[in-house]
Amino acid sequence: MLSFLTEYLPQSPGLLPKWQLFVAATAVFNAVQNFATLTLTRRVYNRVPPTNVTALQARTFAVWTLTSAVVRGMYEMAFLTYVIALAHFGSEYFIYKTAKIPGGVLGPFIVASTSLIWMYKQYDFYVKA
Repeated sequence: MLSFLTEYLPQSPGLLPKWQLFVAATAVFNAVQNFATLTLTRRVYNRVPPTNVTALQARTFAVWTLTSAVVRGMYEMAFLTYVIALAHFGSEYFIYKTAKIPGGVLGPFIVASTSLIWMYKQYDFYVKA
């Protein structure tokens, strides 16, 4: 029934392209929700008063997340977006102390670190160096 969608799915072997597609789709959802509401964003930055998570900050986060969704198909750029995301959420947790674990920051930590390790280990397979 949904076989017409297969042409839009990654055709490369392995699970990494499908993982990248999943993360990109999640990023699009996250961008839309950041434009629409502050509820989920306030869960990420859960060590500061909810009033500190502003609509302007959420829209900025939405644009960044949408940008990262767009570049997921370009290996090196996607890799660097995970580095930036890990640095951002790491600094919010370790330096600025605006997030805590458990909490909304755990998901981005897991996705960024897993993706970085996976992409690093699979670089030669997907990017014929």
